[in-house]
Amino acid sequence: MASQVSLRGYTQLLRRSPNFRRVWIAQLISGSGDWFYSVAIYSMILELSGRAELVAWAAILQILPMMLLGPTAGAANDRLSRRKVMLVSDLFRAALVLCMLLIDRQEELPWLYLLLTLEIGTAAFFEAGRSAILPSLIERDELPTANALGSTTWSLTVTMGAALGGVAVAYLGREFVFVANSATFLLSAWFVYRVRAFERHLAGLRKQSWLAALSFRPIAEGFLYMIRDWRLATLLTLKLGLGIMGARVVLTTILGSREFAVGDSPALGMAVLFAFQGTGSTLGPLVMGRRFSKSQNSMRWTVLMGYLAAGCGYMLFSQTLLMPLAGLFLVLAHGGAALVWVCSTTLLHLNAENQFLGRVFAADMGLFMATASVSTYFMGQFLDAGLSARTGALGLGFAMLGPAALWVLSLRRSWD
Repeated sequence: MASQVSLRGYTQLLRRSPNFRRVWIAQLISGSGDWFYSVAIYSMILELSGRAELVAWAAILQILPMMLLGPTAGAANDRLSRRKVMLVSDLFRAALVLCMLLIDRQEELPWLYLLLTLEIGTAAFFEAGRSAILPSLIERDELPTANALGSTTWSLTVTMGAALGGVAVAYLGREFVFVANSATFLLSAWFVYRVRAFERHLAGLRKQSWLAALSFRPIAEGFLYMIRDWRLATLLTLKLGLGIMGARVVLTTILGSREFAVGDSPALGMAVLFAFQGTGSTLGPLVMGRRFSKSQNSMRWTVLMGYLAAGCGYMLFSQTLLMPLAGLFLVLAHGGAALVWVCSTTLLHLNAENQFLGRVFAADMGLFMATASVSTYFMGQFLDAGLSARTGALGLGFAMLGPAALWVLSLRRSWD
């Protein structure tokens, strides 16, 4: 029986598949860990330097390494056990985060940037493995529900992880946040360790070293596979367009700390805005689940609707001074973005071969991170040059109409 994209469908799938449940819990914990320390880092940089540009660089280093290491991460997950790659990734990140406790002066910020680069670069291996291992854990007709839950969880951990981290910074301090963050990766590793799965992509592959798996040849094979199929290549552009919203990290940091501060705490203002974004990421797929899970065609049209909702949400957000309205518009924007994320991930699962899934999802994430890095960098530059954060939010909303228009052309030319 095919599962449904609904709360009931989520719970049924989690109950039915213990191995999928363990991977999902690991994703929830590990993904939250990737962003739990975000507000601690952003507030520390603002405190030590007072420059939006340096916050933007920190945000970039939370995304750019995934783009640069994506091809290598994908190749590793297609040549090695995806479970083992995820496990090693978690353990390494636990050690890296603890090193951040040593940084407390402005001249030490370059070391913080290095640690961020290594931590997020390692996360690329975890994320590619998590997406690629799904067909080894569940049935094909369960993929829409699994991707809705997994993709929503990724979006939710990005925003809610940062929101919870902001609360922790305000009440418990940065040192607690870094120690707790390291612990999340160890807990995630425990759940990954308990996963038992027959990884079909390893059948027929001779045993090889990690060094051989990271060579250029499997990367080239994956690239040729993706560009051979025009429809698959088109699907890989969906998160490329969604990456424009990467600039929201800088906007949330500036607006949350200056215009939507809660009491005397800028960190709480950031946390509240991140929480609204996470709420939208959760509600979008749930509200529209029955519609987009009917067929691949409905998913493709839902992508267009998601882009439009994301753009309109940020345009409206830029014009309000009231926190409740700001929250409502952020829910709309990130609900739409979550729909794009869920549908694009599911369409890739349904249209790509299992032995290439690691490289396909690494490329998918890498393209998203590329656009997110560029948009984040320029937003930081514009704000430091005197552009108001509200004007930046308005520009972000208008920019989302670009990928929407391109996707309409793609629907007419590639899928008729």
